[in-house]
Amino acid sequence: MTIDVSSILKELGGKVNIDGTVKMSDTDFLGEMYGFPEGIAVNGSISNNGKSLILKADCKGKMITQCARCMKDVEVPFEFEIDENLLQTDGEETTDDDVILFEGTEIDIDEIVADDFLLNVEGKYLCSEDCKGLCEKCGADLNEGDCGCENDDIDPRWAALIDIMKKDE
Repeated sequence: MTIDVSSILKELGGKVNIDGTVKMSDTDFLGEMYGFPEGIAVNGSISNNGKSLILKADCKGKMITQCARCMKDVEVPFEFEIDENLLQTDGEETTDDDVILFEGTEIDIDEIVADDFLLNVEGKYLCSEDCKGLCEKCGADLNEGDCGCENDDIDPRWAALIDIMKKDE
């Protein structure tokens, strides 16, 4: 989504409203895939404070990712806020990392929205709090029932206790 800010560049206190949708492609971040079937709704404004332009917006949408336990697709609603300083560049570099540079009189906010999404995304999502996940031996979905695999793997630190319990039986 490209925003024309030509009308507020020289006007202290000038403001341009934003109300639209940023289309996002599927994103792979820290080994997790995120899909955005409807994009991200952005509602906010860009205003001129005399030194820079301030982008403030509320963003929300739904993403498709995988359950961290059973790997089924799960739809997760999300919301986050953007509060960024934008500075028109005149070809010179800036050492201020808190400022996003732009050229000309238009600002493409797609990358800003995508970066802020990644700053706000949680690491893992579950299809439900009581998801049982997959069997570590055969890979069956334990939410659909017991797979029948034996679970005799005993931590060697507990082996002596197991032996004592068997002797008592």
